Amino acid sequence: MTEDLKSYLNKLISSVEGLLAIVITDRDGVPVAKVATEQAPELALRPNFLGTFGMATDQASKLNLSQNKTITAMYKNYQVVQMNKSPLLVTLIATRSANTGLLLEMDNYLLDVLKELQQVIIAS
Repeated sequence: MTEDLKSYLNKLISSVEGLLAIVITDRDGVPVAKVATEQAPELALRPNFLGTFGMATDQASKLNLSQNKTITAMYKNYQVVQMNKSPLLVTLIATRSANTGLLLEMDNYLLDVLKELQQVIIAS
């Protein structure tokens, strides 16, 4: 991961109160880019947790409602917003009190970064 990308993602984390981690992965949950604060739950940063979104979105698409774009999960202390940016997945991990609407808006701030990463993934 380049320092510019890491710096940009760290700036995004600090711009939303309660945002603890931004993880960009492939469809299997293998991290392509990851930044996290020390408060981020370690288990939520593992590939086996991150990869479940790919399976969940595939199951949700079987409801004939078109392809799933995001899934938001609320836990006791955390919330997880996962976005489908095929061939990449974006996972945002935040505190329960973080503004979910702001987390969903992060999509707009990640567009350029994701386009570059998608081109690298497709080329390899």
